[in-house]
Amino acid sequence: MDNDDSHDYVVPESEEDLDTPDVRGYDFRGEFDFHEMLDSYASTGFQATQLAEAIDIAERMQEADATIYLTFTSNIISSGLREAVAYLVREGYVDVLITTSGSLTEDVIKTAKPFKMGDWDADEAALRERGINRLGNLFVPSDRYVWLEEYLYDFFDDFFAEEKVRTPTAFARELGETLDDEDSVLKQAADNDVPVYCPALTDAEVGNFLYYYRQGYDSDVGIEILDDYDSLIEDGLLADTTGLIAVGGGVPKHHAIMTNLFRGGADYVVYISTGMEGDGSLSGAPPNEAVSWGKIKEERANYTQIEAEATLVFPLLVAGAFKL
Repeated sequence: MDNDDSHDYVVPESEEDLDTPDVRGYDFRGEFDFHEMLDSYASTGFQATQLAEAIDIAERMQEADATIYLTFTSNIISSGLREAVAYLVREGYVDVLITTSGSLTEDVIKTAKPFKMGDWDADEAALRERGINRLGNLFVPSDRYVWLEEYLYDFFDDFFAEEKVRTPTAFARELGETLDDEDSVLKQAADNDVPVYCPALTDAEVGNFLYYYRQGYDSDVGIEILDDYDSLIEDGLLADTTGLIAVGGGVPKHHAIMTNLFRGGADYVVYISTGMEGDGSLSGAPPNEAVSWGKIKEERANYTQIEAEATLVFPLLVAGAFKL
C-alpha cells in the first residue's frame, strides 16, 4: 500500500454538494429573541432539531383543524408540567386527554396541598419513618393521601348515588366539577368539555380507595371501561384529521394510537420520550414502528420523536407551537 492509497482511506474524496441547510445555532450577539432561538433549533442538530420538527408538526395540526389528543403519564402532573397541561386545555388547544390514574390522584391533591421539592439522594428509610414519599427529587407527605381518601369518599357517595356502574370519563368529569383550582387539569377539562380517558383507573390511590369503598360501603359499584373505548374509537372515526402529542409512553400513548388504528392511523404525531427502542416496549417504540401497525399514517414529515426528558422540552414545545 502506498501513501496515496492510505490518504484516500483517511480522507476520501467527496464531490457531492449536499442540498441541506448548514449546521448553525443561535447567535447570542445583540438583542435576545426567544422565538428566533427556537427557530434556530432546526439547524442546531441532534434533539434540538427534533424539537423544531415537533413544533412545526404541532403547528400543522392546528392549521389542519385536527382533533388533538394529548397523552401523558402521571409524573407529568407530579411535576411542574401540570400547569402547562392545564393551559393547553383552558385555551382550547387540545380535544382529548388520555392519562393514568396517578394523574387524577395528584391533580386532585394539588388543588389543596402542594407537592414539595426534595432530593434525588435521600435516606429512603428515614423518609418512610417521617411519612414522606419520594418521586424523583419531589417529596409528597403521606398526609396528602389521608386528605384525598376523605375527599374521594364524599365524592363517591354522590358519584354512585344514581348509577352504580360508571365510566372513567364520567369519573374524571364529575370529579373535575368539584374542584376549585384554575391550574387543575381535571377542572379545566370539565369546564371546557374535554374528555379525560383513564383506561387504567385502578392503578393508583384512586383505585385503592375505590376498592375500599366497594368493600366497606357498597358492593354494587363498579367502573366500566369498554364504554369509554367505544366512545374514543367512534369519535376518532368521525374526525377528519387527528393529531397526537404523547408526553411519555405506556398505556396513554398506546391507547391513542391504537384507537386511531380504526381510522387508518393518526395524521400528525409528536412523541416526547426517553424510552429505549431496544427492549421492544410500548414506551420505547418510536413513531415509525407504529406506522408498520397502521396506527400512524405513513407520511414521514408528519411524525417525529424528541428523545429527551419531558420537563426540559415540553414547555418549549408549548411555547413554540401554542404560545408564540
